[in-house]
Amino acid sequence: MVISNKPLQFIIAILIACLPIFGFANNPTEHTTSQTETTAVAHEAAPEAGEETSEIKEQIKEVIGHHVLDGHEFSLFSDSETGAHYGFPLPIILWDNGVHLFSSSKFEHGEAVAESDGIFYKLHHEKIYKTDATGTLTGDEHHPTNIQPIDLSITKGVLTIMVVALLMFLLFTSLAKSYAKNGGISSGVGRLFEPIVLYIRDEIAIPNIGEKHYKRYMSYLLTIFFFVWFLNIFGLTPLGINVTGNIAITFGLAVITFVITTLTANKNYWGHIFWMPGVPTPMKIILAPIELLGVFIKPFALMIRLYANIFAGHVVLMSLIGLIFIFKSWLGSSLSFMLSFAISIIEILVALLQAYIFTMLSALYFGSAVEEHHHEEAH
Repeated sequence: MVISNKPLQFIIAILIACLPIFGFANNPTEHTTSQTETTAVAHEAAPEAGEETSEIKEQIKEVIGHHVLDGHEFSLFSDSETGAHYGFPLPIILWDNGVHLFSSSKFEHGEAVAESDGIFYKLHHEKIYKTDATGTLTGDEHHPTNIQPIDLSITKGVLTIMVVALLMFLLFTSLAKSYAKNGGISSGVGRLFEPIVLYIRDEIAIPNIGEKHYKRYMSYLLTIFFFVWFLNIFGLTPLGINVTGNIAITFGLAVITFVITTLTANKNYWGHIFWMPGVPTPMKIILAPIELLGVFIKPFALMIRLYANIFAGHVVLMSLIGLIFIFKSWLGSSLSFMLSFAISIIEILVALLQAYIFTMLSALYFGSAVEEHHHEEAH
């Protein structure tokens, strides 16, 4: 049986024709007045909500900047309502026509001018500038043109490096003593790290450097692995520590690897750079500058890889935490918390992975530096 569409089309046409009647079922005056009042309230509330959101975003940016940058004081937390800061000051050491030594508490968290032997200093964005008694800074707000003294202060990052160095010294000294005392068997806390030491020796040093030369580099490889790993773990704590996310630190580590590679390299290593065997002479002239450039690119890659991964991880994690305060809803805040928790778990793995990669690449560079000459290459 076929049903005609004409009755259905007729009913739809009637409903469409009656829509204006239902639309004006309410009193037009009341509807217009209500709509006007609602629009006015919305326009008044919108700027306030927008200003509040912008203020929260600025505060989040400030917190992220404070977290990823080094600091001249160790702040544990602060109270935004009272403005109180809880932590402890660190020593300020400046070279400005002599040594100036004083506590960072003189800066009062960047709000005051510090005086030392008649010279005034101002702390601005964690940089110290020479100024007058009123703390005047010339130039742009983010790039003052005031003279900067040589800053040798014990900053938050330097203090963390000292703590990690002391921790490593105590840990591996006890491990060495337990080996000597128990006839090559570890005991105590060192037992937890013995498998890692053996892994670095058997899976990183020996395969990449060789049985003959690996012992020369084992002390450095072990030091750099645990040093980077411990610093990365400290960076995941809520203490605002970001040592390996500081390009100056990764630059220093990369320079050490470069210096060791350069000073311990044999003539075969330099021969492959400046006069490659088995390559036509015209090509040797072309390839020699490229190979020499690669000598400097390798430590540069070490520096950027560690810095970029750790720095980006901190920014992403802090940004996700900041979204909790922007959304202000159970759904958005819950999602932000879950994402922050997931990224935190990933960052724990990244902390170990970056230490492994830095150690592995250093071993590869050392291996290429001490590689023996193969007889087949002469033909």
